[in-house]
Amino acid sequence: MVKLQNKVAKQVTPEEQAIKDTLRSNIKKYRHRRNWSQFQLAAKINISTNFLADIEAGNTWISAQTLAKLALAFEIDAFELLKPQKEEHEHCIQDEVNSSNAILSQFSNDLAIVMQESMEKTFDYIKKQYRII
Repeated sequence: MVKLQNKVAKQVTPEEQAIKDTLRSNIKKYRHRRNWSQFQLAAKINISTNFLADIEAGNTWISAQTLAKLALAFEIDAFELLKPQKEEHEHCIQDEVNSSNAILSQFSNDLAIVMQESMEKTFDYIKKQYRII
């Protein structure tokens, strides 16, 4: 007779989830920077594409060996894959600032054109009123 074991899902602490989220985010980031597909990265580190997809989805954890292979493939230290990337937020903020600056610059240019046209109309009106040629 075969005994069936009830597998109880291990509760993941918020800290563990944060590390897992950081890892998966960093793997995706470094993979995208190199323009590698999941298939290409998986082939480079000798794992299945499905396993890599599960890692990037946060569905599975990796061994120290797989972490080392990933770091080697990305030519970085392994801890970089586990380190929260604050510059990502800084890049987002900088992108928003650049976007806002572009909008303000365009508004300024548009306002200058409207003011120039308005001044020309006003000047034409004054010339007509006072018969200035």
